[in-house]
Amino acid sequence: MHRNSIAVSTKQRRIAELASQSPEMAFTSLAYLMDIDWLLEAYRRTRKDGAVGVDGVTAVEYEQDLEGNLQRLLDRAKSGSYRAPPVRRTNLRSVPYIPKGTSTTEVRPIGIPTLEDKVLQRAVVMLLEPIYEHDFLDCSYGFRPGGHRPKGWSRHTRLWSRFGNRRWTFKVAGFWKSTSESSSTI
Repeated sequence: MHRNSIAVSTKQRRIAELASQSPEMAFTSLAYLMDIDWLLEAYRRTRKDGAVGVDGVTAVEYEQDLEGNLQRLLDRAKSGSYRAPPVRRTNLRSVPYIPKGTSTTEVRPIGIPTLEDKVLQRAVVMLLEPIYEHDFLDCSYGFRPGGHRPKGWSRHTRLWSRFGNRRWTFKVAGFWKSTSESSSTI
């Protein structure tokens, strides 16, 4: 395990402990936890073989001065001067949009963030995951650490077999479209 990984996981465990001990507590600032080791770990966890963003910077180029680049990113993030660069839209004429979920009619544009933006997004996720992870039920899967759809399906299959052959239908497609902004809170 990397030195950075140990330091980060120790901080994440402490955040998780605080969140579970005091669920009503509001975390007003977590930025002080983010340091160069945190960003180095975020960089290590970020996929580096994807397409480049609007800045055209590859992982190989970014690594030429990795600690310097991450320190400047950290300084901008903590000072509040960081502004996410525009997301690069694909210029593939054949596939400018991809299907939304399983829909055959709804599409969304393909967007590619910069490597640096991906790293900062990963760092923020690493801060927030320990806070919200304890709020999820054991049967919640998907985009969670260690959780994925096949696990969820196998658990749900076991539940189905326990409850016999009753059939329930739930329709959640388009839920967020029909929810007004004023009634949704995050």
